[in-house]
Amino acid sequence: MKYLLGLDVGSSSVKGALVQIDTGKIVASAFSPSVEMTIDAPKAGFAEQDPEKWWQEVKNVNAQLKSIIPFKPEEIAAIGISYQMHGLVCVDKDGEVLRPAIIWCDSRAVTYGDAAFADMGNEYCLSSFLNSPGNFTASKLKWVKENEPAIYDKIYKIMLPGDYIAYKLSGDMTTTVTGLSEGIFWNFKEEKIADSLLKYYEIDKNKLSDVVPTYGLQARVNEKSEIELGIAAGTPISFRAGDQPNNACSLNVLNPGEIAATAGTSGVVYGVTDQVVYDEDSRVNTFVHVNHTEADPRYGVLLCINGTGILNSWVRKNFFDGASYQYLNEAAASVAPGSKGLLLYPFGNGAERVLKNQDAGASIRNINFNIHSKADIARAAQEGIVFSLNYGVEIMKQMGLQINTVRAGYANMFLSDLFAEVFANTTGTVVELYNTDGAAGAARAAGVGAGIYKNAKESYTGMELIKSIEPDQKLSTVYQNIYQQWKQKI
Repeated sequence: MKYLLGLDVGSSSVKGALVQIDTGKIVASAFSPSVEMTIDAPKAGFAEQDPEKWWQEVKNVNAQLKSIIPFKPEEIAAIGISYQMHGLVCVDKDGEVLRPAIIWCDSRAVTYGDAAFADMGNEYCLSSFLNSPGNFTASKLKWVKENEPAIYDKIYKIMLPGDYIAYKLSGDMTTTVTGLSEGIFWNFKEEKIADSLLKYYEIDKNKLSDVVPTYGLQARVNEKSEIELGIAAGTPISFRAGDQPNNACSLNVLNPGEIAATAGTSGVVYGVTDQVVYDEDSRVNTFVHVNHTEADPRYGVLLCINGTGILNSWVRKNFFDGASYQYLNEAAASVAPGSKGLLLYPFGNGAERVLKNQDAGASIRNINFNIHSKADIARAAQEGIVFSLNYGVEIMKQMGLQINTVRAGYANMFLSDLFAEVFANTTGTVVELYNTDGAAGAARAAGVGAGIYKNAKESYTGMELIKSIEPDQKLSTVYQNIYQQWKQKI
């Protein structure tokens, strides 16, 4: 029997999936650790993790999968990697990590990105990079250069989180065009590395890793990893993408007009277009999509809200004594829409791009000690998360994206019937939920990259629609009215 292995390296956990090649079915899933990984914040606005911790959890997940399906080393046909976007990993010539990774929700580099946007010119940045340099990986590297020059001087290569896991598997330091794009290291207009931004930031181009295809042979498992993981040396690593482009790929969102969503630690709506479009305020961001080519361009427009699942987790811990998410969802569903006037704003996990990189902080408004309970808090949290996503969806629509049907994995917050209902009725979209996740999607994509599947369409065998939620006219009116009240107080 042959399998495809998918790894999804998030900031909360590492997930893994085995997809049986013949049937396309997910035959094993696992995640580690059992509680969310710690995000260190040595200063306000900082967010860091140890890359070695990710690798340790990859090994733990692999061991769990092997306990479910005792695969032989040669039975893993290919490996795909999904990863938390926009992180910065710095290594020396020996591949040793020089400092903790600066991850996606870290806000320290905002001022550098804002200065680059102003000095290089808004029009130039948007037409060349499709984004403000903002708080992305290039700006984080500039922060290291300015604030930790001794570390910067020791850097041999910088990597994104998924690049680092590929390196640990293979010993090769590589990245992809999609990865360069998400870090604002890529010039869309010239279809090459963004030399002008590197020059402005005085960053040595040689510190970037070598470029390999998003789909295709990127590297092979080395002998060291064969010993550590029990996967045969020579096994191809044949797909790599950031978690949100990968999530779209997982849901067969590859063509113009198709839309994906996810609501894990952060929440995302991701739309595909073949047009070069951007928001003038860079509140939503455009990157190279996984199946982009010069001849057949594909761009992903990404709306991200940092504080989604992390807010729901905070509510569970602080108001429900760590009870199950099912219990939390039931409590939220016991309350009528609008939570008796309670409004919750989920902006408590770093600077929010949709708010022009402002770190607004989360807030609860209109709370009344005589009528509100923890169940109202639970419902207001789920409504507030949806409202923040809809705020960004409105921007995407202004850019010309058509958003009628949204596909999501039946996972994370979409496991809540209430959340899916509020999402469908606030955005006015049909929500389709599928039996897939990022790890399974990376596995299927690896099958395409390794040539095991003839094309992407063939790789989706085994993926099934679990449920579809259509907006109800009366409920849509109710939620839109609540949303307008919420929006007025941003």
